[in-house]
Amino acid sequence: MKRSRNTRKTGRLGRRYAARLLFQFRVMVDGHPGVRRLCEDRIIVLSAAGARSALAKARARGKAGEYQGPNADGTPVFFEFIGVTDLLELGVECEPDEVWYDIVQKVKPMERRRKLIPAPERLNAIARERSNKPLERTGKARRSAPIR
Repeated sequence: MKRSRNTRKTGRLGRRYAARLLFQFRVMVDGHPGVRRLCEDRIIVLSAAGARSALAKARARGKAGEYQGPNADGTPVFFEFIGVTDLLELGVECEPDEVWYDIVQKVKPMERRRKLIPAPERLNAIARERSNKPLERTGKARRSAPIR
């Protein structure tokens, strides 16, 4: 019996999600982490029964990805999970082997995590489950009135 494309993608474990995780490399030079830090923007694919379950799994994967140790110069380096910046439910438009990541610099990402990491309700997959329509972008504040 031939399986449909959607069944092949979701399998028995539930629906497929892509979670965008933000990490920082905190390098301690003379006891100070500096302001501008190298960051990793990573997207992982996971299966879950729903969006909140996918968010919990993504956060656990992020925490599990943390590590620390000296760099080549012996300077302490901490690779730290900051949070989930987006969560998308993957449909038939995505192939199982599609992945993407980016390395960027951000100013004090851990200290600014409340601005960088949106509330769970702002993540695309969770907002979609609640309203049954996708958000155009996540993590950006929407203005109800013009700024004067």
